[in-house]
Amino acid sequence: MTGGPAAASMRTLIQDLETDNIADLATKANALKDVIRLWYGEGDVVTPDFIKNAAAGALAAGRTFYEPDMRGTAELREALSTYQSVLHGTAISENRSSVQPGGMQSLHIAMMLVCDPGQSVAIVEPQWPNIRHIVTLAGGKPVAVPLDWDTQRPTLDLDKLFAACDETTAAICFSSPANPTGWTATRDELAAILAFARERGIWVICDEVYNRLWYGNTRGAPSMLQVAEPEDRVLIVNSFSKAWAMTGWRIGWITHPESVVAKLSAVTQYVNSGTPSFVQVAAATALNEGEGLVSEIRERCRAGLDAAYETLSSAKGVVLPQKPMGGMYAFFRLEGEDDSRAACAKVLEAARVGLAPGFMFGASGRPWLRMCVCRDAAVVRAAGERIAETIGR
Repeated sequence: MTGGPAAASMRTLIQDLETDNIADLATKANALKDVIRLWYGEGDVVTPDFIKNAAAGALAAGRTFYEPDMRGTAELREALSTYQSVLHGTAISENRSSVQPGGMQSLHIAMMLVCDPGQSVAIVEPQWPNIRHIVTLAGGKPVAVPLDWDTQRPTLDLDKLFAACDETTAAICFSSPANPTGWTATRDELAAILAFARERGIWVICDEVYNRLWYGNTRGAPSMLQVAEPEDRVLIVNSFSKAWAMTGWRIGWITHPESVVAKLSAVTQYVNSGTPSFVQVAAATALNEGEGLVSEIRERCRAGLDAAYETLSSAKGVVLPQKPMGGMYAFFRLEGEDDSRAACAKVLEAARVGLAPGFMFGASGRPWLRMCVCRDAAVVRAAGERIAETIGR
């Protein structure tokens, strides 16, 4: 028997994984009183009864067994086909969507499908840290491509993105609207990324979880599904968490070329053996009956964002970019403070407002702070006022 802790003999890539996360920061702040907690990317709306009742009805009907089709139930795949086809104005067959236990699992499996150990993935940052880490878990190398902030609205330099891709590149990965910046790719940018990926023979993985939290004049943000052909090397990841107030239900989906169904189903079988049947019933109900809910969540985010900007824009020492057109976050920094960990501690101690530090979203996010605005606008306004009164004096 050898000495030393067992953890020391785990795989190197697991040992090297970062363990500093938002949940860790939140736990450390539990001892503080009267904290407005805006660090998690989660709204404050409880899943509505019409969705909960659908799940309860399925449970009562005995939907508690394995769901044998790894793609998902026929009912949910049909609902996904109709929903996406109408939303994006192009036919998306039911054979092009596969259900997974959450958007995170969807991203993980998408990366497993396309990234071999030793390959690289170009990631647009600042970015939700889980994306960077799933590349590592797949044995790949994440290559950060920072957004530019010269105009106070984040923009993507396509030449910089393309230059980051070489012979080792398996995929380009980004979220749009993005977490945490709210940056949203235009249809022209999506077409340019797709054209480059076609030319190089690489994949595009696009996280569209915030697609419906879009404040433009269309029902959703521009989508890669609006420019891609059915057999393009494109994987779109989505989730019921944000726009349908279902974070704890853990259900999402991947939209993919029909030709990958067999292999994707096999990976699903070996990783999670599918998504619970009664949860899929709830998800189908959310799609079929939930447009009013989506509008409510979107307007809640818009009102929260407005409240954040109204209060923070008047605070001395708070640097705000232009208001984003999508997502559920205000992303800002404190003048003269380049360490977001220290800035978050300062805001927490002085204003009793919990924010997520930007360093978790990549090196380019290091000075920035993320505030979730998917809350009652009065709560967001109170948080902004506290920051303005204590930090921006």
